[in-house]
Amino acid sequence: MEKIIPRHVGFIMDGNGRWAKKRGMPRNFGHKKGADNVEKVVSHCFEKGVECISLYAFSTENWGRPEEEVSKIMELFYDFLLKYTKTLTDNGIRLKISGDKTKLSKKLIDLAESREELTKNYKKVLNLAINYGSRQELTSAVNTLIASGKTSVTEEDVKSALYTFDLPDIDLVIRTSGESRLSNFFLWQSAYAELYFTPVLWPDLSSSDIDEAFSWYESRNRRFGKL
Repeated sequence: MEKIIPRHVGFIMDGNGRWAKKRGMPRNFGHKKGADNVEKVVSHCFEKGVECISLYAFSTENWGRPEEEVSKIMELFYDFLLKYTKTLTDNGIRLKISGDKTKLSKKLIDLAESREELTKNYKKVLNLAINYGSRQELTSAVNTLIASGKTSVTEEDVKSALYTFDLPDIDLVIRTSGESRLSNFFLWQSAYAELYFTPVLWPDLSSSDIDEAFSWYESRNRRFGKL
């Protein structure tokens, strides 16, 4: 029997700081290790047949962290996009950035948008949520619709104004580090997602851990409110 693989997987990448603390290292060391693990996780998911992957890279609330930590995370984003460009083009992966770009540096915005343009015709999708919060996204969508003259809206109207208007809904959310909450992660898109929480810290998440999550997903009876 053919395996049931989620079409769209969302990852809440949690535990970088705790991973570093356990080793007596600074938090930024954990963020670097976490960034290093992204490519392995993404590659394994696409090899398994996943079509779209959304990564919660930096939330709207994360600006409240120490300035040095935020600065380092932004550097990691830039370095990742530079390094990952060849992988995107070699493997037919489209890059998409979801989030409010206005607070990002021009240097990072220019690089991200150039990679989005370069890969826009590819079918597989890597969606990076940077300066993203679901409440902010929904508020922005409503204001966009009001500005367009709408006085009442449908679900399709709202979906059309989201960052992810051209992506399928999320089927499976995987959160690492043992926390059991969505933390403002794609709430609209995850309305009927299966939620999988693992104690494994993000830098340690392995292919076998992902396979275990997929096996759990396959066992679920997804009724979408029906019998």
